Order: sequence, then structure tokens, then C-alpha cells
Amino acid sequence: MRAVAALAAPALAIALLAGCASPSDAPAGAAASAETSGSAAAATTAEGVALSGGWAKAGEGMTGVFGTLENTGEAPVVLERVESPAAGMIELHETVTSGSSSTMREVDGGFEIPAGGSVELAPGGDHIMFMDMPKALLAGDEVPLTLVFDDGSTLEVSVLAKDYAGAEENYESGAPGDDAHAGH
Repeated sequence: MRAVAALAAPALAIALLAGCASPSDAPAGAAASAETSGSAAAATTAEGVALSGGWAKAGEGMTGVFGTLENTGEAPVVLERVESPAAGMIELHETVTSGSSSTMREVDGGFEIPAGGSVELAPGGDHIMFMDMPKALLAGDEVPLTLVFDDGSTLEVSVLAKDYAGAEENYESGAPGDDAHAGH
């Protein structure tokens, strides 16, 4: 009986300590909270994703958000859209290079983050594009984002704005001759 009690005590202590860990603990500067709607699968999507090394380019009118989207889940996840009070319009963009010029364009269907994998959002590559910004982002500003996945689950994150010069692509619009976004 004493041998059983001696073995049970450490097992109970380990179980109690394991219960204190949170599966949604994320790297510093990444997720603030995960909200879900609907099924248990929705909870899994948002909780399995983190934005690490996230940052926004300081600027006005239009700017980009970058970092690495990581999926620790067992199934691919699609980031369908992003919401933020820092921009009146937000699109998920890819950058296509042709010859010596690069053009940004909206991605149809969002960014698919593979199971156990990641998607890099970087200047000159895939990124989150802020447009129609009500005010400039200044270096040091904290920018709240809501990542919305194709199953309806959401993840609240915050990124820091910082100064950055570079990645001056052109914007591909749907209207011929519309160069209102060129050079951003």
C-alpha cells in the first residue's frame, strides 16, 4: 500500500503541473487571445496559429504588415482576411516579379499555412497590405490585428510599427490605368 502511495504522489503532482500549462501560450509579441465561433475544430484552428516576429512598416496612406505565420496544428489552415482599426481596407498580397519590376496583387483565397509549417510575410514577398489608413503609423505604435480564418475562428495579435526603407513594389489594380497605388 505504501509503495502505491509513493508512486501515486509524484504522478499526481505531474498531472497538476501539466494542467497549469496553456496550449495557447505563444511567443512574446504574438497572440493576445484566440476567439472562436462554432465547433471544436474552429477552436483548434486559431489556437494552433501564431504570428512570430510580427511588425508593421511605419507610414501613411498604405503600408505592410510582416512576420511569420506558424501553424502547430495537424491540418492546414487558411488565413482568409485580417481586420484592424489602423486601416480602412486590408488585403492579403503576394508580390510577383517580372523582369526588373515587382508588382503587388491581392491573393485569391488567402494564405494557406501548412500543418506543422509556416508562411513568411516579408517586404518584397507575401504580406498584409493596409490601405486607406485613417492616420499614419509611427515607429513605436502598437497595431492591433484580428486574423480571420476560413472556418470563422479568429486570433487577436498586436505588432509594433517600425521604420523601414525598401521593397518599393507597384500595386496591381483591377482598373486599367489606375496608378493610384503605384510605388507603394
